[in-house]
Amino acid sequence: MPSLMQVRNLSKSYGKHLSVNNIHFDIEKGHCIALLGPNGAGKTTTLRMLAGLLVPTSGSISFEGAVPGSDYRQQLGYLPQAPAFYGWMSGQEYVVFAAKLSGLGSRDAVKMAAKVLERVGLKDAARRRIAGYSGGMKQRLGLAQALVHRPRLLLLDEPVSALDPIGRREVMEMLREIREETTIIFSTHVLHDAEEICDDIILLNQGVIAEQGTLGDLRAKYRIPVIRMRVEKQDQAVQWLQSIVAKPFVTEGQVSGEDAVFNVSDIKEARQVIVQEAAALGIPLLHFEAGSSTLEDLFMKVVGS
Repeated sequence: MPSLMQVRNLSKSYGKHLSVNNIHFDIEKGHCIALLGPNGAGKTTTLRMLAGLLVPTSGSISFEGAVPGSDYRQQLGYLPQAPAFYGWMSGQEYVVFAAKLSGLGSRDAVKMAAKVLERVGLKDAARRRIAGYSGGMKQRLGLAQALVHRPRLLLLDEPVSALDPIGRREVMEMLREIREETTIIFSTHVLHDAEEICDDIILLNQGVIAEQGTLGDLRAKYRIPVIRMRVEKQDQAVQWLQSIVAKPFVTEGQVSGEDAVFNVSDIKEARQVIVQEAAALGIPLLHFEAGSSTLEDLFMKVVGS
């Protein structure tokens, strides 16, 4: 499938500080891309450059069908991490206002605003003043203004970071539906969200791309058999947990109090030996999980290396 956006050798510096350093990637049509990275990695700066809100220090961004050097921003929807609203406006007034700024005529703006407000669950609150909206409602309103002009690419900066678990779930469900018709790139610290809905991962660290690829490829590349355990807070149990690190099938182990994570070479052997020992010694196991490394493990391995 052809690329919707191509990013080549993109950099952004603020004085002597290089926030984004020569990054290079494509955004494929119909994909959902997660932009991951620790604080200060350059995620927001990258999204703001893609959205045309920051001028790159060097490099280029090209959009399918756009003449080089032309303004492609009408084909984008953008939701910043902390969207600002006019509290005296109603939700409907704000989305109509955003639609007109995006180039829609008055009649189409009103029509599309009504549709998108219903889609994000704000139909009943459309005529209420934004000042009375909850945090979750404001985030949904931000999504509505980003979607009202039917963008080809949706850029979202930490769209669920400020929400409670219910609000986060609601927004993630909306993104799952939106991705069926709109290409999405969003930054997040919540790795579970990236695993849940994304096709591709771009992992930024200190302004450079530390790793990128499809979620499946990166899982395969970094997948390691893992045993995760928790025991009761007893001296014998904790000492036994620490002794497992020296087992021949353990390639790497981390023990923190009553919790432990062991990377192993043979998960079948590890499971059998550990469970049998625990039973023989009367070790009270509170949690035992045999599986493989997660996206969070990948994140820590790449960012920490």
